[in-house]
Amino acid sequence: MNIYGYKCKKCGTVHYPFRTTCKKCGAFIFEDKADRYQLVPLSKEGKLLTFTRLRSLPGDFDVPELLLGIVQLDDGNRITGQLDIPAPKLGMKVKGEIRVVRQEGYNTHRGIVFEAA
Repeated sequence: MNIYGYKCKKCGTVHYPFRTTCKKCGAFIFEDKADRYQLVPLSKEGKLLTFTRLRSLPGDFDVPELLLGIVQLDDGNRITGQLDIPAPKLGMKVKGEIRVVRQEGYNTHRGIVFEAA
């Protein structure tokens, strides 16, 4: 499984998450989306920019805390994901994979989880 970005067909800039206008050339890509961008898989490797530990989760979470980080991917995009790293360090290389991050009744939620590279 992959996380996909949106590549502007006018200038080639890849956005994540989706934007209504291209941040580089200003092309308006909201109307008739399929003609204005293409989906491209994002890199799953990058560098940990920052992280936080969440300890006061809602009662329907199965874990007592979550570790979340913002990662600068090798392709230049930034993405937030869960961290499966016991002692994260700023600037460390990480690699992500798509996993189940939460099970809520019959609903399965998937997201990117980063581990040390």
